[in-house]
Amino acid sequence: MENKYVGLLILGVVSIFFALVISFNMALENIVTSTCVHGPECPMYANLATQKIISYSLIGLLILVGAFVTFFMKEKAPSSETRKVLSEEEKKKVLENLDEEEKRVMELVLANQGSIYQSDLLKETAYTKVKVTRLLDKLEGRGLVERKRRGMTNIIVLR
Repeated sequence: MENKYVGLLILGVVSIFFALVISFNMALENIVTSTCVHGPECPMYANLATQKIISYSLIGLLILVGAFVTFFMKEKAPSSETRKVLSEEEKKKVLENLDEEEKRVMELVLANQGSIYQSDLLKETAYTKVKVTRLLDKLEGRGLVERKRRGMTNIIVLR
């Protein structure tokens, strides 16, 4: 949700609270004036004044927060992926620069029509989970493959 709408939502809720606080303060004032027989010297009048100051201060603070969120908070731009999709020629050049382990993983992906489960890579290569993950990190960083979550495993897809 955009910050503007969140701020307007906060201001809407605060306006409802403001109406409730006003009605509560009026009811409380009616109770104090009808029950306190000592007049303005009654300690209940001091409590009434303190309660009004606190409640209106909190409403004012919430209004400031809502206004700040509405007018001054900037929207964060959605992060765009910086990975570059490689052409076939670029992939061939990159494949030439891979070490033996990375080539083996890429050959398995290519042999399986461009996609393979990560768990199948573990079985085919007999590498450890950590090693396969690190190899895939390198290949993904070079823009050769992409990992997609599928249930409890990843599927490795050519880019």
